[in-house]
Amino acid sequence: MKTNIQPAQGKLGILIPGLGAVATTLIAGVAAVRKGISQPIGSLTQMGTIRLGKRTENRIPKIKDFVPLADLNDIVFGGWDVYSDNVFEAATHAKVLEAGLLHSVKDELEAIVPMKAAFDQNYAKNLTGTHVKTGTRLELAQQVMEDIENFKATHDLDRVVIVWCGSTEIYYEASEIHSTLAKFEEALANDDKLIAPSMIYAYAALKLGVPFANGAPNLTVDIPALVELSKLNETPIAGKDFKTGQTLMKTILAPGLAARSLGVAGWFSTNILGNRDGLVLDDPDNFKTKEVSKLGVLEDIFRPDANPELYGDIFHKIRINYYPPHGDNKESWDNIDIFGWLGYKMQIKINFLCRDSILAAPIALDLALFIDLAKRAGMSGIQEWLSFYLKSPQTAPGLPAENDIFKQLMKLQNTLRHMMGEDLITHLGLDYYQELVDTL
Repeated sequence: MKTNIQPAQGKLGILIPGLGAVATTLIAGVAAVRKGISQPIGSLTQMGTIRLGKRTENRIPKIKDFVPLADLNDIVFGGWDVYSDNVFEAATHAKVLEAGLLHSVKDELEAIVPMKAAFDQNYAKNLTGTHVKTGTRLELAQQVMEDIENFKATHDLDRVVIVWCGSTEIYYEASEIHSTLAKFEEALANDDKLIAPSMIYAYAALKLGVPFANGAPNLTVDIPALVELSKLNETPIAGKDFKTGQTLMKTILAPGLAARSLGVAGWFSTNILGNRDGLVLDDPDNFKTKEVSKLGVLEDIFRPDANPELYGDIFHKIRINYYPPHGDNKESWDNIDIFGWLGYKMQIKINFLCRDSILAAPIALDLALFIDLAKRAGMSGIQEWLSFYLKSPQTAPGLPAENDIFKQLMKLQNTLRHMMGEDLITHLGLDYYQELVDTL
């Protein structure tokens, strides 16, 4: 049965906390696509296809032609940042995109000026914000809500979503104040410093019924209080941490090794990058947050408790180093010690020279469009079907995450099929051969 989905009428506002390299690359990219200058490569919503029905039916539409997504021409961007640079200036400083491309969309980018950020330097010690709001935690949340409502009214928007593209916050674990909405709101009123800036944005969004996706490994919406609020206000949430670079490679390669029952003795990973994210991660407390997000991937895929002979003694190490000369061009090295038949040892070496924001920008776009779709489809709470895009997928309490990218894609596509009343696809395929037998 087809889900009752409200049409994607009117304009969609995409508000972004953190107008740095990822956000400006996204915004400039969408502007370039609108002008026909570039193609939205890497975006499943724009370039991806989906199979419907049996293979013999040959129905393989583009996803954007199958589900009612907001059109790129109907998107209005805005956001907050700790620096006052407009998006053209910020994109120029980020040095991700070539000057010629940026100048071709300069007018569109210069028109987007960040609102003052809700910021606490204790959560990103290597950043010194100069364009920030003042006030208690509650006052900051109220100011963010005013920003959202004013932005919606100014641009005559039908809907708004928020995608966090800000920096990684310091590592800390959820406490009692995060356990229920009532306790969280009491702590907000008491200006409790255990409420991170990202949580202020998430709370403000969910209070207004605005969907929220978290692109960093911060707790943010991954706490009971904000899950409760998302359900109360019938609003979808998704998190956490954009799956780019090294972790993307792990979620592609590790399922293949597990599928062949090949053992893994060790996986050593190191990265160098020089953008603002690298600067923030140069602080040990911020790196810890990212490390925890990246470390869980292999454990979830290999399941060492269920496969102790193959993965019970795996040694997994991760390093991230700030290296300014590389800028946004992140480079990662992986050394993987594997073993096969009779325990004979082998090695795999990977050197991935990637562009961090080029990989992240289409993820941010897809999350925005899909979480808007989820809201119009009446979905609320954790949207695990969007884990395809995330390093450390948020799940229901007690439910282990699924990090195999191929299973994640199947879950995403089956969710879309379910929304549109199409049969789910299991890839069993036995019916084809039974039909062939019946015709003989």
